[in-house]
Amino acid sequence: MKKGLDVALPKGRLASEALDLMRRSGYVMDSVKDDRRLIVLDPTNGFRFMFVKPSDVITYVTLGVADVGIVGMDMVIEAKEDLFELMSLKIGRCRMVVAGIDPEDYEKATLITVATKYPRIARDYFEKRNKSVSIVKLNGSVELGPLVDLSDVIVDLYETGRTLKANGLTVFEDVLAIESMLISNRASYRLKNEEIRTLMQTLEKGVKNS
Repeated sequence: MKKGLDVALPKGRLASEALDLMRRSGYVMDSVKDDRRLIVLDPTNGFRFMFVKPSDVITYVTLGVADVGIVGMDMVIEAKEDLFELMSLKIGRCRMVVAGIDPEDYEKATLITVATKYPRIARDYFEKRNKSVSIVKLNGSVELGPLVDLSDVIVDLYETGRTLKANGLTVFEDVLAIESMLISNRASYRLKNEEIRTLMQTLEKGVKNS
């Protein structure tokens, strides 16, 4: 790669999955190890990795600090920024669900209070089903909402279901199937088109082997 790419990765499990995908695709990244560094240079492949909070990946890419980023499609839909959604990566797969304590109360309610980190997605989902909702935006532990009568239900990501079960919540409905994708801002896609397209073509190999 001639100019190199700045890549925003979400810290945690998804970063590990993304790096594994890159290795499966054929990238040799001996300099990229699991440690506490927030910026890791990969001169062999011309990458500079930035490890950021998952919800901040879109901010870094939108503002041009990173050329591309790997992020869950839930973040992309919720943010609704002017970004290029380049390709699905088949990693970070999970579901977004409606969950609560009593499904009968949920079905009977004429106004549903929803605790969620995803107010845009939740509102769109319920509006399409002609259900009136009041949205409570939370940034963490949304499962607490129904337990303290802050909300009737939650809309949140569902992976193993252990947290829901531990708090007496059950899944009522599926909202979305979620997986991670590669995104880019418009300026980087124009100025570093060759580098980004090469990255996409290379990642396709790893995606096919997933």
